[in-house]
Amino acid sequence: MAYKSVNPYTNETLNEYENATSNEIEAALQTATDLAQSWETVSISERATVLHAVASQLRDEKQAMAETMTREMGKLIGESEDEVDSCASIADYFADHAEEFMQPTEIETKDAKATVLKQAFGPILACEPWNFPLYQVMRIFAPNFMVGNPVILKHASIVPGSARKISQIVDDAGAPEGSLINLFLDYDQIADMIADPRIAGVALTGSERGGKSVAKAAGENLKKSTLELGGNDAFVVLEDVDRELLYKVAPAARLANSGQTCTASKRFIVPDALYDDFMDALIVSFSEMKMGDPLDRTTTLAPMSSEHGKEKLQKQVDEAIANGAEVVYGNESVQAEGQFFMPTILTDITPENPIFDQELFGPVAQVFRVHSEKEAIQLANNSQYGLGSVVMSSDLKHAEEVASQIKAGMTFVNHGWTSLPELPFGGIRNSGYGRELSKQGLMTFVNEHLIYIAENKE
Repeated sequence: MAYKSVNPYTNETLNEYENATSNEIEAALQTATDLAQSWETVSISERATVLHAVASQLRDEKQAMAETMTREMGKLIGESEDEVDSCASIADYFADHAEEFMQPTEIETKDAKATVLKQAFGPILACEPWNFPLYQVMRIFAPNFMVGNPVILKHASIVPGSARKISQIVDDAGAPEGSLINLFLDYDQIADMIADPRIAGVALTGSERGGKSVAKAAGENLKKSTLELGGNDAFVVLEDVDRELLYKVAPAARLANSGQTCTASKRFIVPDALYDDFMDALIVSFSEMKMGDPLDRTTTLAPMSSEHGKEKLQKQVDEAIANGAEVVYGNESVQAEGQFFMPTILTDITPENPIFDQELFGPVAQVFRVHSEKEAIQLANNSQYGLGSVVMSSDLKHAEEVASQIKAGMTFVNHGWTSLPELPFGGIRNSGYGRELSKQGLMTFVNEHLIYIAENKE
C-alpha cells in the first residue's frame, strides 16, 4: 500500500511516505499500552482539559488543516473549514459530557448492592477513510480519549499528509505521548496489529471489502469491532412536501463533498405527481454547479478525490447505461486537468440493472418514479445497505410514520444528512454495525464491569 499525496485538482504529487517499520509498530503498541495503564489513575476531568485544548488547537490551525485536506483529497475549502469547526465541537462535546456518561450505574437487585463501573478497554486501532480526513478520525479519537483508550490510526493511503497534521495538532495541544499515534500500515500489518493482544478493539470506516477483512481478523482474535461501510441512501419525497424546501435540500444532499459521502442521498424516490417538476428542478441545480479550483471560493463542485475513484464511477455509469439506464443529464467528459466528473442524473434503473444496489460514490443521482407511498417505502428498503435516508414532507407526523418504516440506522426529515456530536451515527446490514458519536459511541469500547456485593445475613 503506497502512501502518496496527489492533488486531484492539479494531479501534482505532493509527497510520498514509507510504510511503518516493525520497530515503529512495536514502539507504537508499547507506548499506547503504557499510556492506557497510566490513565487508570488519571481523572476524566484531567483528560477533559486536554481535549478542550485539542479543540482550541484545531481552531487555531483551522486554515492549515483545511488547506491540507483540500489539496490532498480535493474538497471545497469551505467544506474543509466546516469540517474543522465540526471536529472542534466534537472534541468539546466529549470533554464536557464524558464524566457524566462514565458515571457508575446502580442496579436494583434483591439482597445485594449491584454497581456497573465504566472502565477503559485499552488501545484501539482505527482504520479511517479519505473522504472526511479529520472528521472520521475525531469521531473515534475524542470519545476514546475521554474513556482512556489510546488510538492508533491507520488512515487512508491518499491522505497521509492529513493524518500527519492531525497527529501533530493533538501533540501540540499537550496530549500525552501515545494518545493518537499515526502509522502508515499495509494490509498484512493491519492484520498483525489486530492479532496483537495489546490491541483491545478495532474501528473501521470504509469499504465493504475492508470491513469484511477487519471483521474477520477481529473475530478470529475475539476483538470487539465497529464498522461503518457504504450506503445507497434513499431520499423519499412524499406528495405533501414543501416544494421550495425540496428543491433546496435535494441537490446538496447528493452533491456535497462531490457526492463522496457514505450518507449522501443516492436514490431519489419521487411520486408520479411531482416527478416531472422534480426532475426539471434537479437538472437546473446540477447544471448550475461550477467546477474548478477547490481553493477558489466561487467553485461549487470540486474534483473527485483520485483518478481511481473517477474511473470506477465512470465504469459504473457505463454499466448502468449498457443495462438500460437513461442519462437525463450529464455523463459528458470534462475538459479540465483535474479529476472532475460532470454531475449526472440517471433514470430507468430496474432491479435487474447491475448497479441497482451498488454505491455510486460521486456526483451521480438516480431518480425513481413511484405511484404510491407503499411503493416508495418498499423501494427505499430494497437494498443490501442500511445507513441513512431522508424523508421530505410538510406533515411532520406523516413524515415520522414513513421514516419509522425505513430500514436504516438514521433517517433525516426535511434535512439532508447531518452529523452532530450528540447524535449516534451508524447503520445496519451491509452498511456495518455499531455506533459512533453520542453517548452510544462513547460506550462502544467501554467495559461495563459489574460489582455485586451480597448483603450479610446473620
